[in-house]
Amino acid sequence: MPLNKFGNTSDREHDYRPVVSWLVSSEWDDRRNRAVERAIRQASFRYKATIEEIDFSVERGLDKNLTQRLADLTFVRERKDMFITGSAGTGKSYLATAFGFQACQKGYKVLYANTSRLMGMLKVAKAKGTILQELKKIERLDMLILDDFGIQPFDSQGRMNLMDIIEDRHGKKSTVITSQVPVRDWYDVIGEKTIADAVLDRI
Repeated sequence: MPLNKFGNTSDREHDYRPVVSWLVSSEWDDRRNRAVERAIRQASFRYKATIEEIDFSVERGLDKNLTQRLADLTFVRERKDMFITGSAGTGKSYLATAFGFQACQKGYKVLYANTSRLMGMLKVAKAKGTILQELKKIERLDMLILDDFGIQPFDSQGRMNLMDIIEDRHGKKSTVITSQVPVRDWYDVIGEKTIADAVLDRI
């Protein structure tokens, strides 16, 4: 069989390389996209939020430069916590959710939770005898978003659950807390000075 009919073997291999490279790249992109979609579902966000769509209008009082710096998620890599406080309608939950979406896209494990609802779920887990498993899941999260912190005061069991969460994550993972209540008033929200001291000392 004449060589010129099929071409040189090395030439054919060279022709295949871009195709193989494209297939590998496409498969990698597909897997990454599926992983991001799964992370977003597991995070239980109430809605989609992105840094690009944040409303930086004057009345909201958000610092655009600071927000964009925080969006690189250095605070997550450094295992630091974040408070977002302000009155209703200033975009606290949206901002926290946008950071959460960003974290999911970077491969971090995230959970968004309304604080009161999470405490209620942990109370049920305590009654079922599964509280330790639930706390362990929370401990492993790269970012935990506690939204609407302080809307309802903590009862004795809620205080202990909060203490366990903060203690387990302190210096290991990042926790983002949004609240209408100024930080100086969190002692009253948590309810018992000894536990409040311990919690606030760690966040």
